[in-house]
Amino acid sequence: MLRTILFWTHLVAGVLAGILIVVMSVTGVALTYERQMTHWADMRSLDPVDAGATTFLGTDSLVVLATTAHGGTAPGSITRTADPTAPVLAAFGRDGVLYLDPASGRVLGAGSTAARDFFGAMEEWHRWLAGKGENRTLFKSANDAANLLFLLIVLTGMVLWLPKTITWVRVRAVLWFRSGLRGKARDFNWHNVLGIWSALPLIAIVASGAVISYPWASDLVYKAVGETPPPRGGPGGPPGAGAQAGAGGGQAGQGAGGAAQGAGQGEGRVAGGRMAGAAGAAATVSGGDSATRHTSLDAAIATAQPLMADYLSITVQVPKPGAKTIGVTLDRGTGGQPQHRATVQVASATGAVARFEPFDSLTAGRQARGILRFTHTGEVLGVFGQTIAGLVTLASVVLVVTGMMLAIRRAARALARRGSEREPSVAGATN
Repeated sequence: MLRTILFWTHLVAGVLAGILIVVMSVTGVALTYERQMTHWADMRSLDPVDAGATTFLGTDSLVVLATTAHGGTAPGSITRTADPTAPVLAAFGRDGVLYLDPASGRVLGAGSTAARDFFGAMEEWHRWLAGKGENRTLFKSANDAANLLFLLIVLTGMVLWLPKTITWVRVRAVLWFRSGLRGKARDFNWHNVLGIWSALPLIAIVASGAVISYPWASDLVYKAVGETPPPRGGPGGPPGAGAQAGAGGGQAGQGAGGAAQGAGQGEGRVAGGRMAGAAGAAATVSGGDSATRHTSLDAAIATAQPLMADYLSITVQVPKPGAKTIGVTLDRGTGGQPQHRATVQVASATGAVARFEPFDSLTAGRQARGILRFTHTGEVLGVFGQTIAGLVTLASVVLVVTGMMLAIRRAARALARRGSEREPSVAGATN
């Protein structure tokens, strides 16, 4: 009886959500290596940096140059990497990015618009079925519901995978691909083999997607470890929660320019070269915020950098006028690994560390929520995790297609039986 209930639950959920699951899966596969592919495309599109440079501009100076190049609008953040000769990334939110030469401040380009447009379109289909305006909310709700049904499908499928009579011969028959099969037998074999081998990664991917989509699911993560969920949009939110899961995320920190080291007062040493640091007072960027901010961005970076000396990228948020702190993010991972990231808040008035939050200092709930955000894309385990996520997401396309084919064949047989049962009764009535 229980098996029958689980079977019909599995079948009905698959029929109801199948098309949406295929759309999410296909776009998820396309987004698998979004971070790396966007970086690769960006680097190929840029003008070369000045070769042989030994002196590099400070971050405050680069903000001023980026602001000028962007028509007077200041960037939201500046990202540099541990390589002082690499391009520096100025991010303008929805208005795109600019890459600057770390030595001269010359604009090298705005990255690959083709790559960003492609992945942007894939993400819109993945999250909102490309819905616009009021339809976006409706389509997102449909996608989120389909994702929950997909979790139900995977969980019930794990039970249904077990043969009614468990023997090694029966288990082996659904554990690996069998050659020479056609039609229903082939679909059944593929459905079972791909289902069991991808079940656990799919549960992680789909369940973490639900945590991203639904506030109640996110709250459950905190409650599961005995914590009170933080208020919506409050400071207790998980690191990196602002980016969406798709099968990829934002690329703000990927491939940015050189390390921002040195004191920001006078000149600092950077990897064998010299960085021309800004004076102690911050450069005027937009709206004259130097009247309320006394610590330069270079000084803030210099304060934060020793807290994670082995960082690979460092991102400083350009503060708004009157901001009391300057946010700096240190990352020694690939950009999608919150466990390798730390945030620092530097007091604008004094230049001292106001708050330092490495991953291991966060509460268990915030750690779990941050990990789950990037479990959805596999990025939490680096390229290996992305590859696993991409493969099982591709497998889910085959799972849905074979499952739908099995359902269609079942329905066709049922209709045929009803037709054959009706024919004798009609014949008898005629006689």
